[in-house]
Amino acid sequence: MTITTEQRAADTIRVLSMDAVERANSGHPGMPMGMADIAVVLWSRFLNVDPTDPTWADRDRFVLSNGHGSMLLYSLLHLSGFPITMGDIKEFRQWNSETAGHPEYSPQVGIETTTGPLGQGFGAAVGMAIAESRLRAVHGPELLSHHTYVFCGDGDLMEGVASEAASLAGHLELGRLVVFYDDNAITIDGPTELAFSEAVPARFDAYGWQTLTVDGHDRDAIASVIAQAIAEEDRPTLISCRTDIGYGAPTKHGTAAAHGAPLGPGEITGAKETYGWELPEFAVPDEVYGFFTDAMGRGIDERVAWEGRYREIAEREPERVARFDAMWDPDPVALSAPDAEAGSLVATRVQSQAVIQQLAEKRPDVVSGSADLAPSNNTLIEASTDFSAKDRTGRNIRYGVREHAMGAVINGMVQHGGVRPFGGTFLIFSDYMRPSVRLAALMGIPAVYVWTHDSIFLGEDGPTHQPVEHLASLRVIPNLHVIRPCDPTETAAAWEHAINRLAGPSALILTRQGLRVPDEAPDRAAVAAGGYVRRPGDRAVLLATGSEVGLAEEAAALLADEGHSIRVVSMPCVECFNDEPKSYRDEVLGEGLPVFTLEAGTTDLWRGFTANGGVAIGIDRFGASAPASVLAVEFGFTPEAVADRIRAVLG
Repeated sequence: MTITTEQRAADTIRVLSMDAVERANSGHPGMPMGMADIAVVLWSRFLNVDPTDPTWADRDRFVLSNGHGSMLLYSLLHLSGFPITMGDIKEFRQWNSETAGHPEYSPQVGIETTTGPLGQGFGAAVGMAIAESRLRAVHGPELLSHHTYVFCGDGDLMEGVASEAASLAGHLELGRLVVFYDDNAITIDGPTELAFSEAVPARFDAYGWQTLTVDGHDRDAIASVIAQAIAEEDRPTLISCRTDIGYGAPTKHGTAAAHGAPLGPGEITGAKETYGWELPEFAVPDEVYGFFTDAMGRGIDERVAWEGRYREIAEREPERVARFDAMWDPDPVALSAPDAEAGSLVATRVQSQAVIQQLAEKRPDVVSGSADLAPSNNTLIEASTDFSAKDRTGRNIRYGVREHAMGAVINGMVQHGGVRPFGGTFLIFSDYMRPSVRLAALMGIPAVYVWTHDSIFLGEDGPTHQPVEHLASLRVIPNLHVIRPCDPTETAAAWEHAINRLAGPSALILTRQGLRVPDEAPDRAAVAAGGYVRRPGDRAVLLATGSEVGLAEEAAALLADEGHSIRVVSMPCVECFNDEPKSYRDEVLGEGLPVFTLEAGTTDLWRGFTANGGVAIGIDRFGASAPASVLAVEFGFTPEAVADRIRAVLG
């Protein structure tokens, strides 16, 4: 039997995947073996990427949402000439290897996003497609015009985040989004029929997608449906690919045994015999390297042509190119505190709204969004329209009631580049976004979240909507900066920090209720340190955040009348404060002084700050439905009650 080079390329992916998983004694060989034919067709005939310039702006994006099959991606990257070596393949799942168990965000080697938590890659890809369509509309197709391709499996489509993202993509008519569904009818537990019997194409038809079906091992048929998908400009496309998991394995193909464990030497030997494979472990035929080198020539040519267009436009329309460049590499921005009358009561969500308008004017790459709560979150960019199927230039994204998808889509937009998104919802619903937030922190990408209605003081909606544990739970996510401002200066500083920070995500935690605007604004440099002395004192320290800073100042004033000099410390960002030198932290908190903390939430974190007999004043139970003023009395969040807690210790 004659084996074509294209067939040999697909078999090479299968063999590398089997061998790497076997050597690691850990991994998922079945999906790479089943999707190898689809991958080879896409990468060799359609995908425009350049291994010599992996982060070229107008490259096609490829997302492996079913990231457990990571050896498929690593094999493709290695064979195509990206900086994944055979040594990396041999070190699959080992310490410090580029080939982690699931793909980890590394655009310089061709990995566009971290995947593994199922559905997250799908959602991120929708974000990439949104970014592409907006940039194409704003700057013109000569500067940006590409496709986003996604591989996903049954697990991705069972997760709710993918359903939300697919619904949004259909509504927005993202025609340059193409998803390959690996319909292999197998999950870890066994056949999908154990838990999954829906008609997936019919569901996506209802979402407004084009749906196509193909034999996932018929490469010419695969090429035909990809061409159909690319031709469809007004709808995203789902291609259902019927495949055999563990393709070629003598006894484990088509079974759950091929999903998430090494196949074993006997099964690997049998599979290689099926492929007619006679080379030793980790050997790649020269013809396969040549095949992928030739295929990558298409992307290299596209990148060279793009650079030519870029230069021509730069000569003809320098301002247009300058605007384009500024979207990809914007300068840091300085933001001033919004005007507010001293003594007036203004919610930090309202203060934030004013800062957003200032930010939007200075940074055209910034886009807003909210999960159907824009009037409550105060997130709209007032001078802009909505991003929609009819208007791709709009800067306000209406996510609908889809917090899960919003988090994943934000990640994808950030990773695409050229767009800096933020998304808003109530703090209580950050729970719905948590997997995406965790991934943003893990990837170190600068996503921004606006979470309002931050405490029991939203009042009558009751404990279902009153976050008490959320601040603590978010602060334990490594690399997430949680910022809870208390006044206009802190709110502007919070936005400035969030938008200029590039090493990870930031969350702005904002109030529903009005807070008193201070008579004198705090020092901006001190605010930037994350924690600073708001009111001097040498008898004890009362540390507070957000809406409780004003309460702390009132309690300190009561105690001052009794001769107790209480230092009030505002700490809008614990993470920033902890990054300051110990000498500064000791200076702010005082050495040997009793330290009390005050925040309308759980106290676990704050018990680490209390010292010398001080206590953490908070709420270690769920809230209640009542007016905010009543809740303040019942939960001990009045100046008198706080003063009593401190007085009991000081005597």
